[in-house]
Amino acid sequence: MNEIDHSLNVSDWLSQTEGKLSVDVVETRDEIVVRSAIAGVQTQDLDITLSDDTLTIRGNRTHECEEHRSDQIHVQECHWGSFSRTIILPCAVDSDSVDATLRRGILTIRMKKGEMDKRIPILELDDL
Repeated sequence: MNEIDHSLNVSDWLSQTEGKLSVDVVETRDEIVVRSAIAGVQTQDLDITLSDDTLTIRGNRTHECEEHRSDQIHVQECHWGSFSRTIILPCAVDSDSVDATLRRGILTIRMKKGEMDKRIPILELDDL
């Protein structure tokens, strides 16, 4: 389930204005669990929405360190600023049974599975 976007070169990646959030999506017998390491983000800086089979996590990580124009950055891999991730869920979930917690920099979203796909009956219309 590892996604690698080979379409971006390094300069494109560094110039992106919004970061992409890394997530783990786990399906258990009763629920879907989404986890993400988002150290440095406060709950008030997060927005989580669920629409049909799509979960979206948006947030903002502020950079606490002050850098000066004269500073020379040798490596900068951490993304500061806005980020988001949209996930298409592997099955239906109950939108009334979603819990999100942020503990020690790990965001965990638990969603109880909803009603699975139903078989649709086909009406016989030959007698019209």
